[in-house]
Amino acid sequence: MSDAVTIQKPLPFTEGRLKVIVTGAAGRIGSAFAPFAADRFELVLLDRPGVDLSGLGAYGRTEHCDLADLPRLTELCRGADCVLHLAAEANTAAEWDSLLASNIVGTYHVFAASRSARCPRVVFASSVHAVSGYAPGRQITAGAPVNPGNLYGVSKCFGEALGRYMAECGGLTVIAVRIGAFQGPDAARAPDSDWMIGTFVADQDLFHLLERAIRVQGIRFGIFHGVSDNWFKRLDITAARELLGYEPAYDFMQLSPTFKELFTDLPHGHNPRGSGDSTASP
Repeated sequence: MSDAVTIQKPLPFTEGRLKVIVTGAAGRIGSAFAPFAADRFELVLLDRPGVDLSGLGAYGRTEHCDLADLPRLTELCRGADCVLHLAAEANTAAEWDSLLASNIVGTYHVFAASRSARCPRVVFASSVHAVSGYAPGRQITAGAPVNPGNLYGVSKCFGEALGRYMAECGGLTVIAVRIGAFQGPDAARAPDSDWMIGTFVADQDLFHLLERAIRVQGIRFGIFHGVSDNWFKRLDITAARELLGYEPAYDFMQLSPTFKELFTDLPHGHNPRGSGDSTASP
């Protein structure tokens, strides 16, 4: 097992209605996660001042908070069981100046506020871009050295490293989830979807993985990969399967009309998936 995870299995999971702070709640992932999680957690849905949060009110308490405001962020974290940190400058072509405030300073403030407020866990939304510098066709394990392909990826590497520091020295437990191409299943059925062949993660698969990351016990720090059960997985999900009990339901190749047709034409009895996740050279 990769040294990206500091414990061994099997692991228990906390049941019940935990209080979870969600940053970036009005974003693509946050706004879709809220209805999934509303019956599972007590949600406090945060986004920056000026963002319309009216559509999220049915799923939890909504609050405006600038991540630059450390005192207010700390107060909001008091009494919480976990912070799901989704807020970020999400443009993968962003330059340093636009990444600094949200992805560096803002991420530090989330960890610092959680530590000061005695909120025990941060689940950090990392990205495939933390390791996108590896050659195409290589499957990347959770323990492989970071290799960002852009400055956005560099900012996610910072969050992972900060999370490890806060776990080892700050008393937090930290789960980093490297999220692939987050899409609904219909997006994989589109004719121009081939770009996500190895990184596709269906919305419901990711939400279940995030729930497992919020609830798992016995991990001080871990990096896990968030892609669906695709025939080719750019990111290996063995650790997520074995330690988090992640059971993704979708496979890009079975959704894509191009590749689904190819599978239909395979000889009877042929199993293209094989016996494990390692469908590419390590």
